[in-house]
Amino acid sequence: MNPARSLLFALAMLLCAGIPCCPDAAADNDTIRIGIYLPMTGPLSAQGQAEYAGIMAAHRMKPEVLGKTVELFLADTGAEQTGTAGAATRLISEQRVHAMIGEASVGDGFAGIAVAEKARIPTIVPVSARPPGVQTSQYTFHTGLTNLVQGEAAARYASSRLKARKAAVLMNIDRDYSIDLANLFVKSFTAAGGKIVSVAYCRTSDEIFTTQLSAIMATKADVLYLPVSSGELARLCRQSVDMGINAHNISSRNAHAPGLTTAGGEYVEGVILTSDFERDDAPGEAAILLDTYEKESGAPAGRFDALGADAYLLLTDAMERAGSTEGPKIRQAIAATRGFRGISGAMDMDKEGNAVRGVVMVQIKGGRFRHLETLAPGVEDTAVKGEKAQTMLPAER
Repeated sequence: MNPARSLLFALAMLLCAGIPCCPDAAADNDTIRIGIYLPMTGPLSAQGQAEYAGIMAAHRMKPEVLGKTVELFLADTGAEQTGTAGAATRLISEQRVHAMIGEASVGDGFAGIAVAEKARIPTIVPVSARPPGVQTSQYTFHTGLTNLVQGEAAARYASSRLKARKAAVLMNIDRDYSIDLANLFVKSFTAAGGKIVSVAYCRTSDEIFTTQLSAIMATKADVLYLPVSSGELARLCRQSVDMGINAHNISSRNAHAPGLTTAGGEYVEGVILTSDFERDDAPGEAAILLDTYEKESGAPAGRFDALGADAYLLLTDAMERAGSTEGPKIRQAIAATRGFRGISGAMDMDKEGNAVRGVVMVQIKGGRFRHLETLAPGVEDTAVKGEKAQTMLPAER
């Protein structure tokens, strides 16, 4: 961790203890109070700290709303014995926040959402989309890509860009998101005229995939759709290359993390991902914020940073449009969001509280994530072009 981010983390820990950014702000009623609950410690701490860094950068760029100072309060879900529910409860009851930015934590799901719903506190979840089957919450909004949008985009890219006609799918049956993405890909790919030639399964504990990959290899699939974690994807790519499998590999945003290139090395070269942000794809409006963040942190902005910043910017934008800090009015303004332009791109909000946004197609080239193009959700001919796709097959490396 670099010194600048270490200093930020130290500040975060003070906030976790209930000490606000400004010592005199707690006594000032003329402020807008935003609660933040993220996993700052524990297995998801890297994500939580990156999201928080983005939120703080956005706050420095926009420290006031409606003529009032915005005050931030942080709760660490990694340290809370009661997870997101306890963090949300404390932020609402003790800090009297007007709105929140929150994220799921290990083993806790989205329990904080129920707390916010009961208190009528608008909450934006910056990375996680609403899980399938979870009841719609009026006061919670998700700005991450939904599985439906990702699965459809992956199938569309495979069919129209890669000209694939035969696809194999390997999913992790321990992960609901993996099963959901796999099913959506199968539905969209077959609807486009493609054929699913193999469906294989793995579990989180698996290290060797020889049996699954051997079955896939026999089908001579053009594309492998692998909606798994970054660690699993790195192992799958290494083993598939060693076996001589000649196919394009496509995965999801769940694998879009620095650990993929670190663990996979040359074996993940050419892998394509559906995601919601890549630095090369940042719109012009984001240049000032990104430059400021990167100078202060000493590190390039990644997708967690950008999505955290967008959650803050969307929330404060909604407050301005509402002209109020009242929960129901902020909620109504967020729900009415159309054409909001943030660091990670433009978005609308649908009736279920999910962001409708373009899918950023990313490919690993030279050990780096590179933007290929941005696909508008469900609309083939409105893709925003980036670099020309490098459709590298394992045998061509």
